[in-house]
Amino acid sequence: MSAIQERPAVRAGRTPTVVRLLVLATFVVILNETIMINAIPRLMESFRVTEQSAQWVSTAFMLTMAVVIPVTGWFLQRVTTRGAYAIAMGVFLAGTLLSAVAPSFEVLLLGRIVQAAGTAVMMPLLMTSLMIVVPEQDRGRVMGDVTLAISVAPALGPAVSGLILQLGSWRLLFVVVLPIAALVTVFGLRHVENVGDPQVSSIDWFSVGAAALGFGGLVYGLSLFGDSDGRVGLSTGIVVAGAATIAVFVFRQLALQRRGVPLMDLRILGHRTYTLSLILMSVGFLAMLGSMILLPLYLQNLRGLSPLETGLLFMPGGLAMGLLGPSVGKLFDRFGSRPLVLPGSIATLLALVGFTQVSMTMPYWQVLALHALLMVSLAATFTPVFTLGMGGLPPHLYSHGSSMLGTLQQVAAAFGTALVVTVMSARAGHLVADGVAAVPAQVSGMRLAFGVAAVLALVTVAVAAKLPQRVADAGTEQHRRRHEHGGDAPDPAAADEAGQTGEADAQQHGAAATVNSEAGA
Repeated sequence: MSAIQERPAVRAGRTPTVVRLLVLATFVVILNETIMINAIPRLMESFRVTEQSAQWVSTAFMLTMAVVIPVTGWFLQRVTTRGAYAIAMGVFLAGTLLSAVAPSFEVLLLGRIVQAAGTAVMMPLLMTSLMIVVPEQDRGRVMGDVTLAISVAPALGPAVSGLILQLGSWRLLFVVVLPIAALVTVFGLRHVENVGDPQVSSIDWFSVGAAALGFGGLVYGLSLFGDSDGRVGLSTGIVVAGAATIAVFVFRQLALQRRGVPLMDLRILGHRTYTLSLILMSVGFLAMLGSMILLPLYLQNLRGLSPLETGLLFMPGGLAMGLLGPSVGKLFDRFGSRPLVLPGSIATLLALVGFTQVSMTMPYWQVLALHALLMVSLAATFTPVFTLGMGGLPPHLYSHGSSMLGTLQQVAAAFGTALVVTVMSARAGHLVADGVAAVPAQVSGMRLAFGVAAVLALVTVAVAAKLPQRVADAGTEQHRRRHEHGGDAPDPAAADEAGQTGEADAQQHGAAATVNSEAGA
């Protein structure tokens, strides 16, 4: 029997209370993740550390997320929803308190690591719970509500931190978050209900170690490419070692799957719709994070805007992305993915191409408009793609699917950041060596970096064209392609995907019938 059971207590057209509470908690967590963006100069001054060292408050967060998330698939199946919520928020609160009172930079770094460990559980917990309790016909709408929260939080983070930093010390960033997170935790524990039955299972500690060294090493190595110390050889070596360790992790999971006890079930990659969605979201996330790193550098270092002004300039795009989330979800429920994802991917590409024209005289309204276009395009893409990808998995693989997505998002964030910063620095350094002034050289480097991001965005357009219209179309599409190629033998992965999707649908229809019969009684 699956460790996670369908819960027949949700009325159609209504967002379950457990999802709303988890969205609220996730909003607080994600706001905290982005609220440190503008605090780097203050940390450098307070602890007398270099810019490279201060950046570790973000790098360590990504590293911890990449290490912890692979374990969440096993963790969420082992504990109840309330238990996972209590542990995640408790760990997050401990990390926030430790960061607020940190007497040294090393203690602050430890606090951020503890925070990230709690954060790593919240997103998979939210997505897994959503997939369990929300019927397929309502998932687009509910995922839109989720997008509203998790998109507005990053948009508000830089603006809120800019305002708080004008009022006082960087410690206020944690002091403000702490009571809010505590109230959300207490309120959640009073109202969150368990939506699944935990399953006692063993864990392969070799896999845990391989995942930590592999994904952690990969993120760490990629983050080093963005440093200005010229440690290209060391960075490359760590990336190669991390990739090799991930290969060991993969082979280990394939062996454990035969016994039914993998840490991360790689059979999720046998579901074509999920795999395509995973690729599109990872590349889209990479392009988004790359632009989020370049634009503050452009606006603050070259155009002379303050952190608060920069945050306010980004806020309209972030708010538009969040506010469009529910509408995008409803459109997906009604029309399917293609009317949203393909135009959204093309518009994302156009926005990044527009950013390749940045200059010292580009009007701020153009920067705002291009940023808003990018955010709105990603809103039209992410909500349908995530709903489609997760809906293409059978219920017992939801936790593994969300864990894989979360892990690759951290790797994509590190890769996107490292890639654009390295391209920009290399181009600017080459031009300065040729006698070009520093500011024009940096502008040229940013143009090239945005160009590289735009080239990567071409991948999202190609993948978007291959996605099925709806989850139910995935099996039909694969069946049609087999006949076009003259093959009569069934595709095991396709059969498994279609069959398990049908099983999930049957469970949902059965749950709905139970609700109706109880209402009649």
